[in-house]
This record gives sequence, C-alpha cells and structure tokens, in this order.
Amino acid sequence: MTDQEKTRITVEIHKKMYTIIGTESPNHVQSIARLVDEKMYEIQKSNAYLDTTRLAVLTAVNTMNDYIKLKEDYETLLNLIEEERG
Repeated sequence: MTDQEKTRITVEIHKKMYTIIGTESPNHVQSIARLVDEKMYEIQKSNAYLDTTRLAVLTAVNTMNDYIKLKEDYETLLNLIEEERG
C-alpha cells in the first residue's frame, strides 16, 4: 500500500475532531464516524456519569460484541448452506 492510495479525512465524533487516514472512501469513513458518534450518545444517555475515555471504551466493547455476534451468525449460515449442498 502506497501513500498515494491513502486518503485523509477529518471527522467529528462526540464533539472532537479526528483525522482518519486509510484506503476507504471519504463517504465510508464519514458513515462509520457517524455510527460511532450515535453509539456514544446512545450509551451516554443511560450512563451520563461516564467520562469520554470510559465512554469510548464502553462503545468499543459494545461494538465488538455486536461484531462477534454477527460473525457467529454468519458462520452458522455458511454451515447451514454447506449442509444443504450436502
């Protein structure tokens, strides 16, 4: 991967600006940032006492939990498809 393939985009998450460098499109990065921002505010509604660091960690844990569940569901579906094909 070369530097020419990477893009740099600045996004706002939880009232702070972050510069993201990567190969994804700016629209994709903005969409992800928006989802992270929404999740942080969702968690903050029920845990108003959390500082930003704890809120970010809790958001990451919740997001990873969702990811693992989806991954397990995906693997289950793949196994069912393989069984059907016999």
